[in-house]
Amino acid sequence: MTTGHTCRSCGKQNLQVVLSLGKTPLANSYLTPAQLTRPEPVYPLDLAFCPDCTLVQITEIVPPEILFREYLYFSSTSAAMLAHAQDSAAKLIATRQLTPQSLVIEIASNDGYLLKNFVAAGIPVLGIEPATNIAQVATERGVPTLAEFFGEPLARKLRNERRQADVIIGNNVLAHVADLNGLMRGVALLLKDEGVAQFEVPYLKDLIDRVEFDTIYHEHLCYFSLTALDRLSQRHGLRLLDVERLPIHGGSLRVQFVHSESHQRTRESVPLLLREETAWRVNRLDSLADFARRVEQLRAQLVRFLADLRHQGKRLAAYGAAAKGSTLLNYCGISRETIEFVVDRSPHKQGRYMPGVRIPILAPDQLLAQMPDHTLLLTWNFADEILQQQAAYRQRGGKFIIPVPEPRVV
Repeated sequence: MTTGHTCRSCGKQNLQVVLSLGKTPLANSYLTPAQLTRPEPVYPLDLAFCPDCTLVQITEIVPPEILFREYLYFSSTSAAMLAHAQDSAAKLIATRQLTPQSLVIEIASNDGYLLKNFVAAGIPVLGIEPATNIAQVATERGVPTLAEFFGEPLARKLRNERRQADVIIGNNVLAHVADLNGLMRGVALLLKDEGVAQFEVPYLKDLIDRVEFDTIYHEHLCYFSLTALDRLSQRHGLRLLDVERLPIHGGSLRVQFVHSESHQRTRESVPLLLREETAWRVNRLDSLADFARRVEQLRAQLVRFLADLRHQGKRLAAYGAAAKGSTLLNYCGISRETIEFVVDRSPHKQGRYMPGVRIPILAPDQLLAQMPDHTLLLTWNFADEILQQQAAYRQRGGKFIIPVPEPRVV
């Protein structure tokens, strides 16, 4: 079904809906006790495909001021994220031969969890983070941060101040941006002639193969293939330099862009993956139609699985008050009648309630204190880290349920 919406990459009005997750609340709008008496705003969550540029995207745009000005996701709460950031920074410092005369700029820099590694190495940095509460935390930690949205106007201002970057980083930010072309114009303006822009994005192929429907929510506007990124970059005088597939977040791409006229030679990894995507038929709807069928099948499996456990008298909790957990719980209609509580390491979320389903969020020590029989692992992308942290709970007989690509107990 053609939606009438305009593709946020190529601008064509040819989007075709491939999956509808219904009307859901904003995935990161965790409720305070006072908000429980008020109705929550809900928005359509429909996934669509653009056959012209291959970009997969949701149709509804929630104003970014609503989504990001006050934000409760702090990257530093995850040990896996910190380790990933440290490794990424070390690799960039070595391969780009960064020095105290270089400048590294990160778009959507969160609490400085990544840039602090460059600061420790004596390399100048600038973080750009629209969430004022998080930008303040980063600044207090010694990471200079602007509490601004990144786009062409800010990039032009920084360029006029002679603050062009040797390296621009954007991890898990492209998916959040409605004006993709404005962001890429900003990158092209702000990047030095022989600089590199490195972005990490969840990979569409992994999302489809592993039925990762819960990574779809209103903050994630776009779901990228390398083909879509290639066409986006070429539109703004940039080209792909390198690409690497990563396991983080259920499967991601790390891509590097340079100016089209840069002397840096494109790595063989780029045409190789582009050829793989052509063979996969990335420009066709076939795989997405099958994905929608498997999402509905997974929902039925999971709901039945949890209902059977409850029928057996088992007590259930969940781990990880993440945005993906909100999508999963709301789409599957899993409420407090099934899940008694959710635990999360972030003190900023504890004492609040999951959007829509209104399940209370507690500290992780409540797993041991209350010993539910099974815990649904909503943050399955950090399963290894969490299972290790919760060794005592597991030793006492507690079991975890990993929901995707199909429910299984560990």
